[in-house]
Order: sequence, then structure tokens, then C-alpha cells
Amino acid sequence: MKKIYFLKTCDTCRRILKEINTDDFMLQEIKTTPVIVSQLEEMYVMTNSYEALFNKRAKKYTAMDLKNQSLTEEDYKQLILEEYTFLKRPVIIVGDKIFVGNAKKTIAALKALLG
Repeated sequence: MKKIYFLKTCDTCRRILKEINTDDFMLQEIKTTPVIVSQLEEMYVMTNSYEALFNKRAKKYTAMDLKNQSLTEEDYKQLILEEYTFLKRPVIIVGDKIFVGNAKKTIAALKALLG
């Protein structure tokens, strides 16, 4: 399976999608087609952490003062399901490998895998 969860209004997501060949990927734009529980749980199995999938740079993270709260894994899961901006982007799944976020080393590892 090859799948990409992204946000079309995100410049970084658009740049990364241009850098890789997405022809045989299933693309899911998370604002128009939000992530469902089973998809998030599939990502969790690959990362073993909802926090690893959580975007702490989202404007709502600051607005809701979440950094001053002690959040559990269940809290992270619920927040991601309720608000698409809380999913760290992009999330790219290639077979049994998952690449979360836009860190240079993450994208470099993805490109190395894709060839």
C-alpha cells in the first residue's frame, strides 16, 4: 500500500509532493476527507504513538493552550480526529514503513526508499 495524507493548502506538503513520484500513491486531502478512526489506528500501529502523529506547531495548539496541559495518548488521538490541523503532515505510508512530517531526514529517508 502507498498512501499520502496531506493538506492541499500547505506549501510544504505541495513542495514534497512535487519532489516525489506520486503516480502509484493513493492521495487523501485531510481537510476535504478527514482521517477516520481506522486510518489513525493504522498509523498508530506503525508509529506506536499518537503524539508522534500530532502537530504541535498548529495554530490551534497554541490557541487552546495545549502545551500547558498534560495530554495522554488518548487525548492526542481524539484531538487529531476532531481537528485535521493536528495531524502532522504529510504522512506517507509505503508498505510497512511510515514517514511522518517534513523534517529533512524524514524526506531524505523517503526518497532513498522510493529510489
